[in-house]
Amino acid sequence: MATKDITAEEFNATITENDIVLVDFWASWCGPCRAFAPTFTASSEKHPDVVYAKVDTEAEQDLAAAADIRSIPTLMAFKKGKLVFNQAGALPPAALEDLIQKVKEFDIDAAMAAQDDGQA
Repeated sequence: MATKDITAEEFNATITENDIVLVDFWASWCGPCRAFAPTFTASSEKHPDVVYAKVDTEAEQDLAAAADIRSIPTLMAFKKGKLVFNQAGALPPAALEDLIQKVKEFDIDAAMAAQDDGQA
């Protein structure tokens, strides 16, 4: 599956309507962003069950601000609509693969139940 450029209007639906979503916040002038792009795209071809979304921080400044993006590239991972990973900086291919495996294995339902138990 290829990467998909998303806008602020598509962001919430993308993360809530898909099981796992990786979001790359980037800009065309950013060297590390351009260097990370082929890694992100190659990973998307290995994991058709994961949505690979890209947000152009120049075109989507309000969304970048709402997501508290302070440095690019920033990678976020969502599972069942919940943010499970948020880190600035380009990941090498092996680290990105490791992250995807951890997100797939992460039991978000158990984590949310434990969080709910802690608030009671």
